[in-house]
Amino acid sequence: QVQLVESGGGLVQPGGSLRLSCAASGISLRFYVMAWYRQAPGNQREWVASATVGDTTSYKDSVKGRFSISRDNDKNTVYLEMNSLKPEDTALYYCSAGEIHWGQGTQVTVSS
Repeated sequence: QVQLVESGGGLVQPGGSLRLSCAASGISLRFYVMAWYRQAPGNQREWVASATVGDTTSYKDSVKGRFSISRDNDKNTVYLEMNSLKPEDTALYYCSAGEIHWGQGTQVTVSS
């Protein structure tokens, strides 16, 4: 059974940092384009960042220079390093493997 489990979310003040993790079982992430998405209350889910199989990365414009996606194939885990967080980054963050497999999400709340 395939599982993606996100962790690392929480409450952080504006300007703070968080590191999200997405640990996989049942599949090998090295064969998938991995991505992070987020969904804020009342909004549609939106793409945040991707890493190809060859580790080419891309980012939503509003997070460029602040967020970084990476993967550790040995640990079968993908990360999203988030710095200089803003209140508008508040959302439920999901990881996706090839837009086929999805996790349940981890909540990020940026507030003073």
